[in-house]
Parts: sequence; structure tokens; C-alpha cells
Amino acid sequence: MKALLLSDIGKLEIVERPVPPLETNHVLVEVKACGICGSDIPRAYTDGAHHMPIVLGHEFAGVVKDVSADVDRSWLNKRVGVFPLLPCMKCSQCRKQHYEMCENYSYLGSRTDGGFAEYVAVPSWNLIELPDNVTYEQAAMLEPLAVVAHAIRKPTVRPNDEVTVIGLGAIGLLTTMLLKKVGVDIVYTIGNKSYQNEYAATLGACPIVPSESSSAVVFECVGSEQSLQQAINLAAPAGTIVLVGNPRQDMNLPKEIYWKILRKQLKIIGSWNSTFTRDKNDDWHFILSILGKEENNTFHPEQFITHKFDLERIKDGFEIMRLKQEPYVKIMMVADEE
Repeated sequence: MKALLLSDIGKLEIVERPVPPLETNHVLVEVKACGICGSDIPRAYTDGAHHMPIVLGHEFAGVVKDVSADVDRSWLNKRVGVFPLLPCMKCSQCRKQHYEMCENYSYLGSRTDGGFAEYVAVPSWNLIELPDNVTYEQAAMLEPLAVVAHAIRKPTVRPNDEVTVIGLGAIGLLTTMLLKKVGVDIVYTIGNKSYQNEYAATLGACPIVPSESSSAVVFECVGSEQSLQQAINLAAPAGTIVLVGNPRQDMNLPKEIYWKILRKQLKIIGSWNSTFTRDKNDDWHFILSILGKEENNTFHPEQFITHKFDLERIKDGFEIMRLKQEPYVKIMMVADEE
């Protein structure tokens, strides 16, 4: 099979590899769509992955083509999304079903081979079956959408709250989209590119800048020191800041900014990954229940897929994101249909 292999930092190429063998409780997924996450860019070009060589890609969906002997054969030929975190199932957090906080997890696409390949082997536990009306491209966005769901379900957000989203990359735009979908009237957005602000406007974001100390909830989707300080300034007294963006560097807070956390009695919540417990209340099923609604469905995250490449050309998508020479939101590998 063909796969996009990261053999070392900056060494990303399409190679021929054997189809992965199936371990106990695993299935073989033929990948139909796989998105490039913002975290894949430093992983490929500056920081490296935990283990190399490795096949990148953790936002993917496909169809089950084979199962190990101990897996229910009814999974064969089912269309699936894949939760990419591989919990140890033994630590204290796993025993509480807090799998996203597993103390000894592995991860498809960063610690073990992921979805930028024709086939990938994954545990059957990590599968989520797709309704017929959910496309592979939509399903490849389940992972970032579940990350967003995890973030917005942490605080109590009421429809009449003033909410601000800082950062309008894929996660920030999807946060805005989901906030509007669940009925939040006033969503301010702050992006640093004109096309991002234009996208936000199409979602119904407020076209004016929020005033200081006015937002009941602020979602920080950048991970920079500047945006963290901005979030503290914008949060209303007794407000909540939800930290979503992966940190770009060490965070240093000036004394006067730190004082605002105390004097405004702010709640600062960290949010990472998403819940996947295989029941209807987890973040993945919450998102799938929205995507899968047949009637009057106005929730279309696939509108943010700005670039599509087949597997042979997906490295071009990585280069677009690395060089930032043209506008993009979500870049995705989409397999050719026979």
C-alpha cells in the first residue's frame, strides 16, 4: 500500500509499505478521507513525532475491510470514524472512563501509524459507525469537532451570554459554528486574517469587537501569550476562560494581568482532546447526532474544507500549511472512489 511516511524531521514522502497486520481486537480500515491537523505541521517539520518513522494523520474515516479473529464480523464493510487516542485501560483515569486523560496513552498518527495511508489498523473499540447520510469528509472532521464539543460543554453557556472566540483557524471557526448551532446569540470572534473574519461572519458572528470585561465565556483557540492576556482582559467578572489552543511557547503573565484573574474571580478551564466512552453522551456521539440529523440540517462543517488532495499529492497540503502562502482552513486527503 501507499503511505505518507515521516522518517525524520522534515523528511516526508510517499512510500510503498506492507498492509499492516491485524493484532488482537483490531480491524483494517481503508482510509477514505484524512484531514491535516495544525499539530501535524510542527510534528512534520520542527518537533518530530514521538516515534519515527511514522505514518501521520489522526483525523480520518473510512470503511472496515478486515477484522481479526476475535472481532465481530458484523464490522466488515461498515463506514466508520475513528477515535485516535488509544487508552491504556489500566490507569486511574481510564478506570473512571476519563480516557482522554489516560496517563499512558498511545495515539494514532503521532505515537503509532495513522491515517495518511491506504489502510490503517485500529482497535475495534475506537470505531464509531457512521449514519448513511454522513459523508467520509464530514466524518474526517469528527475529531476536531469533538475537540470543540469538549471545550464548549465544559462551561455553562447560556443562549443570552456574550461569548468570545479568539483565534479563527479550523478549531476557532468550528467553535464559532457549534456555539451558534447550540443557540448562543452573541458570539464575537477575533481572527488575524481577513478571510478568517469573513468566514466567521457567514456563521453569524458579531461584526464588532467585544468590549473589555464583557464576555461571560472566552474560548482561547490560539495558544499564545498575547491571546491568553487578551482573554483575561475580555472576560467579564466571574467569567470563564476555556483554554483550547495548544501552547506555542512558555506563557508569561505580567503582574497586572494576573491581578485581573484574582480581582475578576475568573474561572480558567483547560480543555484537551474529547470524550469517547461509546455511549450517546460522549463528545463524539454528541457531534454525530448533529451531523446525522436528516431534516433541515444546517450544520455543514465540510464547508471549511478549502483544499482536497489525493494521497499521492497530500504533501502539497502540508506545504501550503507550512509556508502559509495561500488562505486555507481545513486541508484534507480524499481517496479516489473506484
